[in-house]
Amino acid sequence: MTVRPFIPYSDRRLHVAAEPVAAITETVRMIWDDMIHTMDAMPGVGLAAPQIGIMQRLAVVDASDKRGQAVRMANPEILHASVQLRAHDEASPNLPGVFARIERPRAVTVRFLNDRGEVEERDFVGLWATSVQHQIDHLNGKLYVDHLSPLRRKMLVAKSAKLARA
Repeated sequence: MTVRPFIPYSDRRLHVAAEPVAAITETVRMIWDDMIHTMDAMPGVGLAAPQIGIMQRLAVVDASDKRGQAVRMANPEILHASVQLRAHDEASPNLPGVFARIERPRAVTVRFLNDRGEVEERDFVGLWATSVQHQIDHLNGKLYVDHLSPLRRKMLVAKSAKLARA
């Protein structure tokens, strides 16, 4: 397993939708392994393949108290989202040094291909739900800052760039 580098916010790949995964192959499984290793090294609770420059609809999420509970997802899609919202401070290694409070549905039902290549539907609640939605945004070419006003987004991007130069 390898810790992969993150691409910067300015990289165009972060702002376009990733390609669907046709089948779960050994290559996909190796990418997931690297993603989990990279996520744990951050440390973080989720990672989408475009964050490390891989333009496939792959994501991993592990919001467990003890690591090692990662859910591997290909082509995840939200089937249902709760009306009740949950606010959480979100960040991204692609935009280091900054964060913002984002409100998202507290619970979601997601359909995806699992690591066995089977279609699975799973309910996620709380931090798990926040992370899954955050990763699906990445797969759709969005970052958490895209949920902010243009002025607030511009301020955070500028602050992150300044921190990177320091």
